[in-house]
Amino acid sequence: MKKRNNDNSLKNKIMNIKKYIFCGILATTMLAGTTSCSSDFLDEELTTKYSTQYFDSEEGLEALAASLYGNIRWHFGYEWAYGITLYGTDEFTNGNDLTSDTWNKYDNRFGPVMQGTNKNCPATESLWDELYYGIASCNTIIDKAESVIKDEKVRNRCLAHAYFLRGYNYYRLTAQYGRPVLQITPAAGVVRNFTQATEEEAWAQVIDDLRKAYNLFEGEVFTYGKGVTWTKATAAHFLAKALLFRASERCDGFNSSTKESDLREAIEACNYAISARSLSKNYSDLYANWTGVDCATEQQDEILMAAGFNNSSSTIGRFGNRTYNYFCPQFSNFSNGWVKRGVWIGDMDFQRCRPTEYTYAAYDHVNDARLWKTFKTVYGANVLADGGASGVALGDPGIVMILNKKDDHTYDNYTFGANKQNPTFKDDAGRLPEWKTGKRQTATKGDLTSTKGQWIPNSSILYQNGQYVAPTFMTPGYAYCNFFAGINKTVDGTRQAEKGDSFRDVIMARLGETYLMRAECYVRLGDYAAAKKDIDVIRARAQWQNGENRSYYVDGSKAFENNSLYTANKTMYENSNLWMNTYYLSNPDQPVTTAASTLTNWTWENLPAEDEAILKQLGVTGQQARALNFVLNERTRELIGEWQRWETLSRTKTLVARAKAFNPEASAVQDRHLYRPIPQSFIDGLKNEDGSDLTEEQKKAWQNPGY
Repeated sequence: MKKRNNDNSLKNKIMNIKKYIFCGILATTMLAGTTSCSSDFLDEELTTKYSTQYFDSEEGLEALAASLYGNIRWHFGYEWAYGITLYGTDEFTNGNDLTSDTWNKYDNRFGPVMQGTNKNCPATESLWDELYYGIASCNTIIDKAESVIKDEKVRNRCLAHAYFLRGYNYYRLTAQYGRPVLQITPAAGVVRNFTQATEEEAWAQVIDDLRKAYNLFEGEVFTYGKGVTWTKATAAHFLAKALLFRASERCDGFNSSTKESDLREAIEACNYAISARSLSKNYSDLYANWTGVDCATEQQDEILMAAGFNNSSSTIGRFGNRTYNYFCPQFSNFSNGWVKRGVWIGDMDFQRCRPTEYTYAAYDHVNDARLWKTFKTVYGANVLADGGASGVALGDPGIVMILNKKDDHTYDNYTFGANKQNPTFKDDAGRLPEWKTGKRQTATKGDLTSTKGQWIPNSSILYQNGQYVAPTFMTPGYAYCNFFAGINKTVDGTRQAEKGDSFRDVIMARLGETYLMRAECYVRLGDYAAAKKDIDVIRARAQWQNGENRSYYVDGSKAFENNSLYTANKTMYENSNLWMNTYYLSNPDQPVTTAASTLTNWTWENLPAEDEAILKQLGVTGQQARALNFVLNERTRELIGEWQRWETLSRTKTLVARAKAFNPEASAVQDRHLYRPIPQSFIDGLKNEDGSDLTEEQKKAWQNPGY
């Protein structure tokens, strides 16, 4: 399915970033310490066909503006995708693979020179370097557009893109590091003497750039294809986000004179985005119902910004989409391998991001459909590890993960885990639903499987006897749990190899968050009624709709049906993906139903039970603090795994309290970790104006406190 008549070719154009664009610009504005344009930068052949003089032409500047979309693809090309954005928070901790665990543990390896468990751990300078590449290109466009581009419409479009990406990149730099270098004009030659901005100056620059982009964009004009092109609504969303950041707790040292006006301007920006775009009707449509490259899922009106990917060999470069690797358990290692991994399953079992107890507990397990549309809880047996001796057939459940609540005692006397060689379930009461119902998308009473008491090789549960026991289910000999229910937002069944790049776009901003940002602004202004209205728009979509089968599950592995490998692997695909979840096993007292549920019957004085429990554990009191933490919980439920949790908790200065409360591996977190360390490689490359090296005291002044 194509995005428009010519969207695929345009998408190729904006993603096919030639090395001369980045390296040519970088040669004029090299920030000391950034990676050079070596042969591995984009894994593309270096060409000298164009010089920087090319950007003195309208064609050159337009090409450079289109190339800006390529700068954001980097964010999803490797381990930094989750390490920088999700680790070390309340939502995710590390699984047994410790590649980026330094970012999660905040131990003595976390610093200006990052020391990881292996060489793939994201370096401190990874994000810093890449963002400045994009900023350099933006500076060239902004500097030249007025004199080079005669057509006002084209000029404004190029400037809108340049101001937007520069604002976005400085947003990320300031959110992460606090005090970046504000290089906003092209520099001649290699520059190694810079002035470090204050955080106040940096936010002022971010907001100014995003305001300009917002004013320059031509409304909702999808130049390069809906879901990919930045528009006025995209700029509005990030303008609101920057204003909200400046109005939040991390900026309390300098925001007293701007806080109220920032919140009101942020609301106005959100108003535009919400009026210009519409929410998708079903939460599953955002991620789970992904059917293939450039499918309708990637064109939804709700998507405000996405990193564009497809299956064209000319667009892959070095950094394709690798995000499918990081969220699922190590299923292929359970109980002698009943579930063999492969492209038919849609993700890789690299077990990097293991949800915390808080993450599962934040949901209403009965009424919130987002839990069951996001977390994969069943894998089918595609290999008979015991040759069929146990009675398990191909296509029967091979891995089952029950997401029960703390007060559920149904399974207190059952045995769970991998390699547990005893019958796992017997349903003498007949209360548990038949597995095959999910596949048939019907809802009838039945057994756990088609045979009562059938053994399931691998099973887990969250709570037994009121204790959180999920971390105890692991392959013997492993230090951390590799058995958990992971999220499905990156699953891709169209990959051409087990470790091949994903072809899915990666959503970076959507309207669901815009509503929650506006709600937070209202809370901060004391308008709790308006805040509840916005939150309830999101929660109304999240509740079960009338007619929905609560035991049905789907994810992006469905796209394997459109994969050229499908015919040869059809049996593996059908045995692996059973299109069912453990809703009724996890809620054993719930009758089978397709009736609608509700999530909007709450008040600020009486929050949902799951929220009251979380706030009690955090020791949160007072109306505004309770409300802000409720919004943070709602952001988890709506935005889990969407690449921004660390920045949200840093902004609100809740990182330390929440990480300590809910992420045992992050217990070393301290206030200094509200900021990332400035890369030592950058500081060591700096010079004084006279060309001399910085003294140790000068270097220390560049570094964030505590590092």
